[in-house]
Amino acid sequence: MLFNSLAFVVFFPVVVALFFATPHRWRWALLLLASYVFYGWWRVEYLALIVISTLVDYAAGLLMAKRETRRARRPFLLMSLVSNFGLLFAFKYLGFFGESLNALLALTGGGPVSVPALLLPVGISFYTFQTVAYTIDVYRGRQEAERHLGYFALYVSFFPQLVAGPIERSQNLLPQFYERKAWDWGRVFDGLKLMAWGFFKKLVIADRLAIYVSEVYGSPEVYHGWPVLIATYFFAFQIYCDFSGYSDIAIGAAQVMGYDLMENFRRPYFSKSIGEFWRRWHISLSTWFRDYLYIPLGGNRVAVPRWYFNLFVVFLISGLWHGAAWTFVVWGALHGLYLIAGVVTGARREAVWARVSDAYDLWQTSARGVAARGLAVRVVPRAGTIRKVVQVLVTFHLVLFSWVFFRAESLGAAFTMIGNAFDFGARAGGSFLVGLSGYEFALAVGAIACMEVVHLVERREDMRSLLSRKPGWVRYPLYAALVLAIVLFGEFGAREFIYFQF
Repeated sequence: MLFNSLAFVVFFPVVVALFFATPHRWRWALLLLASYVFYGWWRVEYLALIVISTLVDYAAGLLMAKRETRRARRPFLLMSLVSNFGLLFAFKYLGFFGESLNALLALTGGGPVSVPALLLPVGISFYTFQTVAYTIDVYRGRQEAERHLGYFALYVSFFPQLVAGPIERSQNLLPQFYERKAWDWGRVFDGLKLMAWGFFKKLVIADRLAIYVSEVYGSPEVYHGWPVLIATYFFAFQIYCDFSGYSDIAIGAAQVMGYDLMENFRRPYFSKSIGEFWRRWHISLSTWFRDYLYIPLGGNRVAVPRWYFNLFVVFLISGLWHGAAWTFVVWGALHGLYLIAGVVTGARREAVWARVSDAYDLWQTSARGVAARGLAVRVVPRAGTIRKVVQVLVTFHLVLFSWVFFRAESLGAAFTMIGNAFDFGARAGGSFLVGLSGYEFALAVGAIACMEVVHLVERREDMRSLLSRKPGWVRYPLYAALVLAIVLFGEFGAREFIYFQF
């Protein structure tokens, strides 16, 4: 079931009403049933995969709880890892590796290998990582084994974040299912506001930008110059608004019922480095890789070459997590190389900025002397501000370049797009409006600008908290304007969220 569908508009209020009308001891059963309906709405037979994962990891947790040492627990951890990652490999990666093997065999004169075509289950990467995190934490002794099968099944399949996260930790979500949740108007209203903001990002921005992006990236050999550049910039905002919009709706929906999910995005395009970008983008996944792969590999507590290896491997696997295609592998490799380059050049960049700052301070001192003599002097930003702006712009464009590979349908298409981006010759003639009217184009750009104004305000304080202190005559017209913007300017084609394919 899609959040941006009529079915969800009916489903969610009914579930919330039944949730608060149901006694606490049976609410887990209601939410579990609702979660299975939510997922089964797409393809009911693939509910079996969630049930298998749930039963295997529930049993693994109980069996590990009976063992005192990690060595005694290890076979049950392996049982969990093999079963979960085995299913993930079969449904998501078998075709990819089969095609890659056949391509290699073709080069060596070998015959092709038959690979079954399996439909990728929606959200399998998300719930697999969530349940694997539980078994690893039980193995490490950081989480007690959950003995209530219903609560554990709900942890694996909780419908707001089942399909595209946030990837929750058991320490955060499981205890909340035991808490009694009472209706709270303030909390409910806060959750609805966050959901509305998520729908604005998805329907007004992401789905409108998708029309332009899909047209250009769907025909990489046709477009040159401005359409390619605009489509690439648009995709950066499309994927952010699509995915962070989903997260906002998920977090808001859970909040309406009294559950707190972790923050998944924190204005990532304001990051001053690639490392900071990954502390702000898809936070639940980046922290998962940090805790369950990067640190076990040794993190940065190893020799420098091994540290670089750890960084690169983590992001290579992160790329493969996002999709079974070489484009995603290259995307992940680029981010790994960005991080390594940032470490290698860190001291040198600091030295350069120190010289620039000293020169800038000297110039400002001279300017103040001129001003003291009564001459006009232009007001200029401080050196620190200029540095931040430059760092944000450089980081954003490094991320932007990597998005080309993420969005392109093949490596060949990605390189074609890169080659065509700066081709402003005769072939680049014509209108830069692709798939959108001038009004729709302006509407998309204006909506992005509105969102970025909100982000600028939120550098100091969350917008919901800020507005809660304003008088009603300020708050309620703004809330009404947000809802009206969704109704009037939203794209209601029930377009899937981008991260459903992962």
